[in-house]
Amino acid sequence: MTDLSQIPNPVVDTEEQTQLRKVAFDLGSRYGMEYMREKSDAGETTDELWTEAGKLGLLGVNLPEEYGGGGAGMTELAIVEEELSAAGAGLLMMVVSPAINGTIISRFGTEEQKKRWLPGLASGEIITSFAITEPDAGSNSHAITTTARRDGADFLLSGQKTYISGVDQADAILVVARLEGATSGKLQPALFMVPTDAPGLERTHIPTEVRTPERQFQLYFDDVRLPADALIGDGDTALLMLFAGLNPERIMASGMAIGSARYAMDKATTYANERSVWKSPIGAHQGIAHPLAQCKIELELARLMMRKAAALVDAGLDDLAGEAANMAKYASGEVSARTVDQAIQTLGGNGLSVEYGLAGMLAASRLPRIAPVSREMILNYVAQHSLGLPRSY
Repeated sequence: MTDLSQIPNPVVDTEEQTQLRKVAFDLGSRYGMEYMREKSDAGETTDELWTEAGKLGLLGVNLPEEYGGGGAGMTELAIVEEELSAAGAGLLMMVVSPAINGTIISRFGTEEQKKRWLPGLASGEIITSFAITEPDAGSNSHAITTTARRDGADFLLSGQKTYISGVDQADAILVVARLEGATSGKLQPALFMVPTDAPGLERTHIPTEVRTPERQFQLYFDDVRLPADALIGDGDTALLMLFAGLNPERIMASGMAIGSARYAMDKATTYANERSVWKSPIGAHQGIAHPLAQCKIELELARLMMRKAAALVDAGLDDLAGEAANMAKYASGEVSARTVDQAIQTLGGNGLSVEYGLAGMLAASRLPRIAPVSREMILNYVAQHSLGLPRSY
């Protein structure tokens, strides 16, 4: 049985974590929701916010100190994402660049790869995207067809990816592909770092109704030539790398959803305290108070599961972290959508106004229920792995 006694208390912030929260929230508050919407409407990226977050050491707080990071863990990076989101300025690329890719490279990359990528990821001077989803594979990552074949000392990469975030911001993309094994001859998973300006790589913007500065893209790889060191790790540990990277992805998605729910909750409770009808604030009525209280309870429960997942990742227990990370992602996605909906209902007609900025969050509040893994696939996971029920797919 795994000894969990040495894992730090995941429930209560340390003094350093409390200070980190304040720094991140203060930064997010200086930019806020209006900044994010202006960037989104203009088709621009959040360069100013990203750069300042990097200078404050927030982007690489989870990465090793010897490569320019903060030497902390996923617990701290999730705190940063939650607080930025609670201030209305969550950064989707934090889910990808330092969380997924930074974790994978710091744990499995060669020394040369760590020196090449991690300092820039930590400072924010390098941004990387992550590409796993394919048009015909969907949630079935075993059906990936993007393939790399050897050509002398190089690789030639061909295939398609879809709904890949922030390619227009990224310097490179960590691509999940299949590689013909040197000994077995069979196709096996492999991860490649592909520069976004590589010849043979084309991208197409996918318009969505979600109003965020981070845009989605379809990618086409047509014999993209890559040097040998583009293959991350030794080529035989891709599945371990994916588990190591996808648990942080789910944790960070949870932090973003929880922070967004907090933003909506703050708007709703402020309004419910100030808006008076029949000589008392509307928050005094149970029809308003109870649904908000329920959202608050579910919000705190989701946060507790997120903290548990982060603590397990930080302890190096990837096998145990998978269950907690998936549960956190499910819980946070549900409460985020419910809280935004209830906040709009609390404000009534004002909930649809531009002034209060809640209606525009509706589409985005659905995102954590769909990506990076759908709620239905999480229920499949829990049914099979946590309850021991027969596999349903």
